Amino acid sequence: MVTRRCLVALFYLIFLSSVVCPQVGPPAESRQTDPYTIRMDVEMVILRATVQNHKGVLVSGLGKDDFHVYEDGVLQQITYFTHQDIPVTVGLVVDNSGSMKSKRAEVIAAALAFAQSSNPEDQMFVVNFNEHVSFGLPADTVFTDQPAQLAVALSRIAANGETALYDAMAAALEHLKKGNRDKKVLIVVSDGGDNASKHTVEQIMALAMRSDVIIYTLGLFEPDDPDKNPHVLHQFAKATGGKAFLPDRLKDVVPTCEQIAHDIRNQYTIAYSSTNEKRDGKYRVVAVKAAASGDGRLIVRTRPGYYAPDKPQPSPTRLSNKP
Repeated sequence: MVTRRCLVALFYLIFLSSVVCPQVGPPAESRQTDPYTIRMDVEMVILRATVQNHKGVLVSGLGKDDFHVYEDGVLQQITYFTHQDIPVTVGLVVDNSGSMKSKRAEVIAAALAFAQSSNPEDQMFVVNFNEHVSFGLPADTVFTDQPAQLAVALSRIAANGETALYDAMAAALEHLKKGNRDKKVLIVVSDGGDNASKHTVEQIMALAMRSDVIIYTLGLFEPDDPDKNPHVLHQFAKATGGKAFLPDRLKDVVPTCEQIAHDIRNQYTIAYSSTNEKRDGKYRVVAVKAAASGDGRLIVRTRPGYYAPDKPQPSPTRLSNKP
């Protein structure tokens, strides 16, 4: 039987022979005729939560009663709960500046490994950047689920020039809005440096925190790299419920991307209607705790808060159970 890792290697060889990675209100509807969609005419806070034990192993099989959600320290009632592998809209944001030239082979292999480990119904796209930002897929292809197309998309520009990380993230966050999957993810592969963007880090952080996007970052840099900025990679991930990975060795990049895919596919979806009915646009701190007999201390990773809307949302909330 051909394993997924073998398939990754096969696609990678094909590539080398041809060319020298809390929502408030309604999530996007994944299907117009989705029998697993629940309609609730109330405004919901929707969280994607990853649960690990003290050894860092993902914990599955928990139920709604194993979780407690707090908003600004006040216990909330969970009104919707599921633990299913639902399709995701995923953007791969890949640094192609000069400092990444020696790492391109590993980055492409890692992206293909992620694709092979993902849900077959995921929607994926690529944003390449140096001092310029471009989409890797053809203009008439908004998303793809084909690793071969991703390989070509990742090879469309040579690695050189300066770095416009924040501009690339702005473009990717906007493109994610075109996806029709309930869960949206960005995987950012970069050294974290930026010396060419029109956007600022504060602007991108604000966009990310007001979105429903989970950001995973993969930091690749040399120890003496003057442009590296691991701090900003940690910031983006922590603010959105994702995780920052800083592998010491290039050979760890592929298993890291497989780990990210596994993380995405094993999240809990938790929703509640806030007891704070004010529509003041203020930031609210969210904490999720989990405990189950026999599992010991559990660690829950999700976004740490959200901005309340300025006014009630008229559209009904739609939550999909369909994997």
